[in-house]
Amino acid sequence: MNTLRQLAAERHASFSRRHFLRGLGACIALPAFASFPAGQLLAAGAAGQLATTATGAPLRTAFVFFPNGAIQPNWWPKGEGSAFELGATLKPLEAYRQHLQILGELDHKSAEGGVDGGGDHARGNGVFLTGVRLKKSATDIHAGISIDQAMAQKVGHLTRFASLELTGDTGRFSGACDSGYACAYQHNLSWSSPTTPVAAEANPRLAFERMFGSGEAGQRAESLKRRQQEQRSVLDFVLEDARGMQRRLNAGDRDKLDQYLTGIREIETRIQKAEHFGAAKDPGIATPPGIPTDYGQHLQLMYDLLVLAFQTDSTRVATMLLAHDGSNRSFADIGIPEGHHDLSHHFNSEEKIKKVAEIDLWYAKQFAMFIDKLSSTKDVDGQSLLHNSMIVYGGGNSDANRHTHTNLPLVLAGGGGGTLTTGRYVKHGSKPATNLFLSLADRMGLKDLEHFGDSTGRLADV
Repeated sequence: MNTLRQLAAERHASFSRRHFLRGLGACIALPAFASFPAGQLLAAGAAGQLATTATGAPLRTAFVFFPNGAIQPNWWPKGEGSAFELGATLKPLEAYRQHLQILGELDHKSAEGGVDGGGDHARGNGVFLTGVRLKKSATDIHAGISIDQAMAQKVGHLTRFASLELTGDTGRFSGACDSGYACAYQHNLSWSSPTTPVAAEANPRLAFERMFGSGEAGQRAESLKRRQQEQRSVLDFVLEDARGMQRRLNAGDRDKLDQYLTGIREIETRIQKAEHFGAAKDPGIATPPGIPTDYGQHLQLMYDLLVLAFQTDSTRVATMLLAHDGSNRSFADIGIPEGHHDLSHHFNSEEKIKKVAEIDLWYAKQFAMFIDKLSSTKDVDGQSLLHNSMIVYGGGNSDANRHTHTNLPLVLAGGGGGTLTTGRYVKHGSKPATNLFLSLADRMGLKDLEHFGDSTGRLADV
């Protein structure tokens, strides 16, 4: 690495593009921080008209995915409208029921088997945020852009990071995973294009350092700046060598090189954007450890990072894959040593159903702690982060025992900046879940998005 830095430094004066990197304008766009006066905040919101609330505070959207469906009788409330009683699985959210909508009768029929047969876990994951039929192949993947990335492409320029992808899964998989479907479908929620999944970060330390820099509080801004300078040096070196090579390549190899350079330029653009926003606001807390051995602690660290990302306006769009669909993780700490996926095929065994319901409840408890943190964290307009957020919590399978994808288990938490009607359970009459995504996209400023996935229109009653 030292050799690369030296070579890049020697060539620094000869590459005119570097003058652009050094010559970024002095007028920079800053995130919305709590220290900004309310008048400035309102002015910023009025100017942007994207991903903001009526007060000008940022509007955030996150999608949290849990695996293997849910035990249906325990999930669904009794009663409808505002006169509902939460089911056993969602009881941990009772204190926040006024901030929730339980969404009934929303489907992902693109995830059904049909002529493709098995692979419901791959489809449950891959269809969840895309709403399209997946191409069944281990190598030739084709899904669709996910709704979070559609939002990020529209509003991502407003924040340091266009989107944030987090996961509780620590493995990386390739090839075929579920009945001939590529592992990419089963282990990713976010897709920036039909052929490009967006990998999620499982390591809390790495996710934190990406957002705020490495080192102790007070040192992070300088370390982040130093890292960006090093990245620029390496990029300069690579780009100049690549362009020199281009003259000696045939047409096919030039196309390959162009694809490579496109990726390099995307990295360069991210560096420029980071410089444009100035130093990241240091949250003043200790850097979290790496991946804890305790799964609950791991998820809470990732949830905490998501709260920090929203609180510092580092991003307004995020996904959290708690575990991939088909996950066979055991939960020995709550007395369940068997694998989750194995138990989910319970074949009406009361003992297995009870254990799966306990796992469903465990995940709901983790989510409730996240909602509590959002609810207790003040936003820049004096409201809570929860009020100014739209958080979808759900899975891509309904009944994992039968591999169904209708009447998906879905909760919408948060007030959407006052635009959502909360505190109720609504049955939507068998509509595509993508209709919900269109309605959320409207609130994020994507009103020109006429169609998404298999949508048939907006979900009016949210």
